[in-house]
Amino acid sequence: MGTKLTSRNSPYRIELKEVQKYMYCNCGKSDYQPMCDNRSHRGSGTNPLGFAVERDGFYYLCGCKKSKSKPYCDGTHKIL
Repeated sequence: MGTKLTSRNSPYRIELKEVQKYMYCNCGKSDYQPMCDNRSHRGSGTNPLGFAVERDGFYYLCGCKKSKSKPYCDGTHKIL
């Protein structure tokens, strides 16, 4: 399994829409953090995480890649 990179030690505040499907970057290499760029994870041993939200709004997505509730931030970055 590949090593997970940390894209940053704080969450991404991002507006998401309920009618859309998203791919969260799990490897930390994407140029479009926190979303997958559909190429950077190749060879990393990780795959993006597909998800959708139940309603339009702003969400905090994990930036450290270590949250236990991915793609959402659970505060893990505060203890790294």
